[in-house]
Amino acid sequence: MTKNNSQILCETKFLQLKQALSPNNHPWFYAHRQHSQGVVMIVPLISNPEGDEIVFLETRRPPIYAEGKANTCIELPAGLVGDENCDETFLEAARKELLEETGYVAESIEICAQNCSSSPGATSETFSVAIAQIVDKTIHTEHLTTDGGIILERHLIKRIDARKWLKEQMEQGKSVSAQTYTGLFMIEK
Repeated sequence: MTKNNSQILCETKFLQLKQALSPNNHPWFYAHRQHSQGVVMIVPLISNPEGDEIVFLETRRPPIYAEGKANTCIELPAGLVGDENCDETFLEAARKELLEETGYVAESIEICAQNCSSSPGATSETFSVAIAQIVDKTIHTEHLTTDGGIILERHLIKRIDARKWLKEQMEQGKSVSAQTYTGLFMIEK
């Protein structure tokens, strides 16, 4: 793997705007999270005798609504790895984010894909996909967060109905994150 020299153009607490050279030596601008190893996205599968269910989040993301793309976005739980503790593993982050964003504790979590990029022309950020198996349906509300008002609602959808439900959400004008489709693809295997 070759690491291209890059230049920091602007820096905030969480993001940098950087410039690197493209293969034909033209300037390329992108966002970079300087205090993170990446993102872990979790597919929460809740065991149910009538068919497994998936927990989706409905969020209000400033970049999406500020540019008039959609008022809300449908996502799966996710979070930065190593942003608060540089020694944090992807599995540790997955357990923490699952609890904070859904209130559920997983019996098992498997990382099934790594180093995925959703917008490699605009950001250096990559994500890993974790599948969380949940048997105990107790929601630990004392751990729930709205992530600064970003998480508006949690939707529990039967796995068999997930694609249809996501299509309905898009028809209502909501955005659906690329990571969500990646997560659904990964549980199909």
